[in-house]
Amino acid sequence: MSDDREILLTNDDGIDSTGIRALYDTLSEHANVTVVAPADDRSACGRSLSHEVEVDERDLGYAVHGTPADCVVAGLAELGPYPDLVVAGCNKGANLGEYVLGRSGTISAAVEAAFFDVPAIATSLYVPVDDTPFEDVEVTAEEYAEAARVTSYLAENALEAGVFDHAAYLNVNVPLPDGEPAPIEITRPSKRYEMDAEREGGHVTLHDRVWEDMTPDSLPDPEGTDRRAVVEGHISVSPLTAPHTTNHHDTLDALADAYSDAVASTDR
Repeated sequence: MSDDREILLTNDDGIDSTGIRALYDTLSEHANVTVVAPADDRSACGRSLSHEVEVDERDLGYAVHGTPADCVVAGLAELGPYPDLVVAGCNKGANLGEYVLGRSGTISAAVEAAFFDVPAIATSLYVPVDDTPFEDVEVTAEEYAEAARVTSYLAENALEAGVFDHAAYLNVNVPLPDGEPAPIEITRPSKRYEMDAEREGGHVTLHDRVWEDMTPDSLPDPEGTDRRAVVEGHISVSPLTAPHTTNHHDTLDALADAYSDAVASTDR
């Protein structure tokens, strides 16, 4: 990676998180890194955007009192030098499956960059959990080492290799380090979706059943999907596009044509 390459680094866990520091330390060895990140945890906020945000200067960079999408817009348009690449992460917890793509603040930062035509990498760390509340799970800087290494590798090589001629951003999910470096597997997002809800009195509790079944032997996600790759100890890299593609169908054309006739008949 060229030492004059500019990288905008953001996340959704907040500027004080261990994961963003791990990426900053590794990426800044070979690039100029400008940090523009939320002042506090904005996980799962999607591409929510603010009209106006406060900005503080911290030791690591700019702390924006807003969302990851706010950070990307502010960083690209005002706060930093225009980057060659946007990196989001490293998120504590994986971002796997199609249904997560629109919810994750980490992914949304990469999508926001794509609308600026700036390539992006979103990196997340898969952290297996038991009955411990996820917010109480501690992840050390050493446990982010694999994620930092592969993100730095992709940041150094993906642009020159022409990867972003075909993908707007890369969704990278990394298992916890386990001795030998994990291999990279190019994947597609899993289509699995198992959300439900339970009402008790005046409250409704939402349940994500996908995360309740992450045992490799019984995992229903097929080969080649991001979730299976990570659970089997591989680094999942999904090349994705933004904005969403449009599928044109003759059946919808027919409905559109029939609409005029239907409206005309009711006006008679």
